[in-house]
Amino acid sequence: MVRRAILPMTLASRPSGSSPSATLRLRIDKSALASNWRALDRLSGTAKTGAAIKADCYGLGVDACLPTLREAGAERFFVAHWSEVAGAAQHVAADSISVLHGPITPADAAYAQQSGAIPTINSPHQAQVWNAAGGGVCDLMVDTGINRLGVAISELSSSEIATLNVRTLMSHLACADEDVTMNRAQLERLRAAAQKISHKELSLANSAGIALGADFALHLTRPGLALYGGIAREELSQHIAQTAYPEAAIIQTREILAGDSIGYNAEFTATQTVRVGTVSLGYADGFLRSWGQGGAYLMAGESRLPLLGKISMDMVVVDLSAAPNLGEGDWVSLPYFLPDAAQQSTLSQYELLTILGQRWR
Repeated sequence: MVRRAILPMTLASRPSGSSPSATLRLRIDKSALASNWRALDRLSGTAKTGAAIKADCYGLGVDACLPTLREAGAERFFVAHWSEVAGAAQHVAADSISVLHGPITPADAAYAQQSGAIPTINSPHQAQVWNAAGGGVCDLMVDTGINRLGVAISELSSSEIATLNVRTLMSHLACADEDVTMNRAQLERLRAAAQKISHKELSLANSAGIALGADFALHLTRPGLALYGGIAREELSQHIAQTAYPEAAIIQTREILAGDSIGYNAEFTATQTVRVGTVSLGYADGFLRSWGQGGAYLMAGESRLPLLGKISMDMVVVDLSAAPNLGEGDWVSLPYFLPDAAQQSTLSQYELLTILGQRWR
């Protein structure tokens, strides 16, 4: 058998013409995003208000969101991974970006020195790595009870930690979305830590922490979820607006008869004739099968389109009875007001944002 060589597609051999039409789109309400930041800034009182932009701005896109946050007034930004620095640095100065996971290796520290991004030191080991690379300004995470990252308060007097040039001494609340005594205990532990090491400012409050009141704002707050439309505490509900609006196209319509089934495992069987639409949306796009429980639906304007059968990787089928004029190429929307969507899908508001797949771009 003769095998043909498979040659790479060159620019000359690529199809010409306009880009193919998308069947997924994610509308970001930038005015709502800016308004959310300004509301959180007001609620932060005299404290400065930063912005958590990790995980590609919680799944909504750094390029779409970061310029809006910058123009709204944010001056400090927080990512988790070193790989997130380059994208953010296209929009803001590198020294305004704090990397929360810190320098684990000498290569990490060298990248921080070269890029100008600020490492967050989480352990004596990371402090050694940073000092060995020449040191400089850093942030320092102290653990006050969440037991994820952060140096223990007892480690603050160690030689590796004590010699750091700390800009922001920070910690992270474990239960800010609840009214529990642990919130105040963590605040007091951070204040105790502040007596043990030189620093320029203190930071504790995330989105929910801002709603706990002025005591928790300290010098710098670090909202994340609420910027993008999440409401972790009821006190924020009157201040935070929906930011993300996912929409998907109908790619086929058909009429099914009584006795016809839909999708994998034939979980839905029609009891009467019904017109249905196949929508370009599935669990690969973050529309997980957990949405399919308990009467889930998509929206066409104000009309609900019930889901029929299992959610597939790239497709879902809906009942078009409430919107008989919809056809192929028309758009439907996900009900994505995050508190309601969390109840419907059983996913957390954080998950609903960060699992949105790349095809939304």
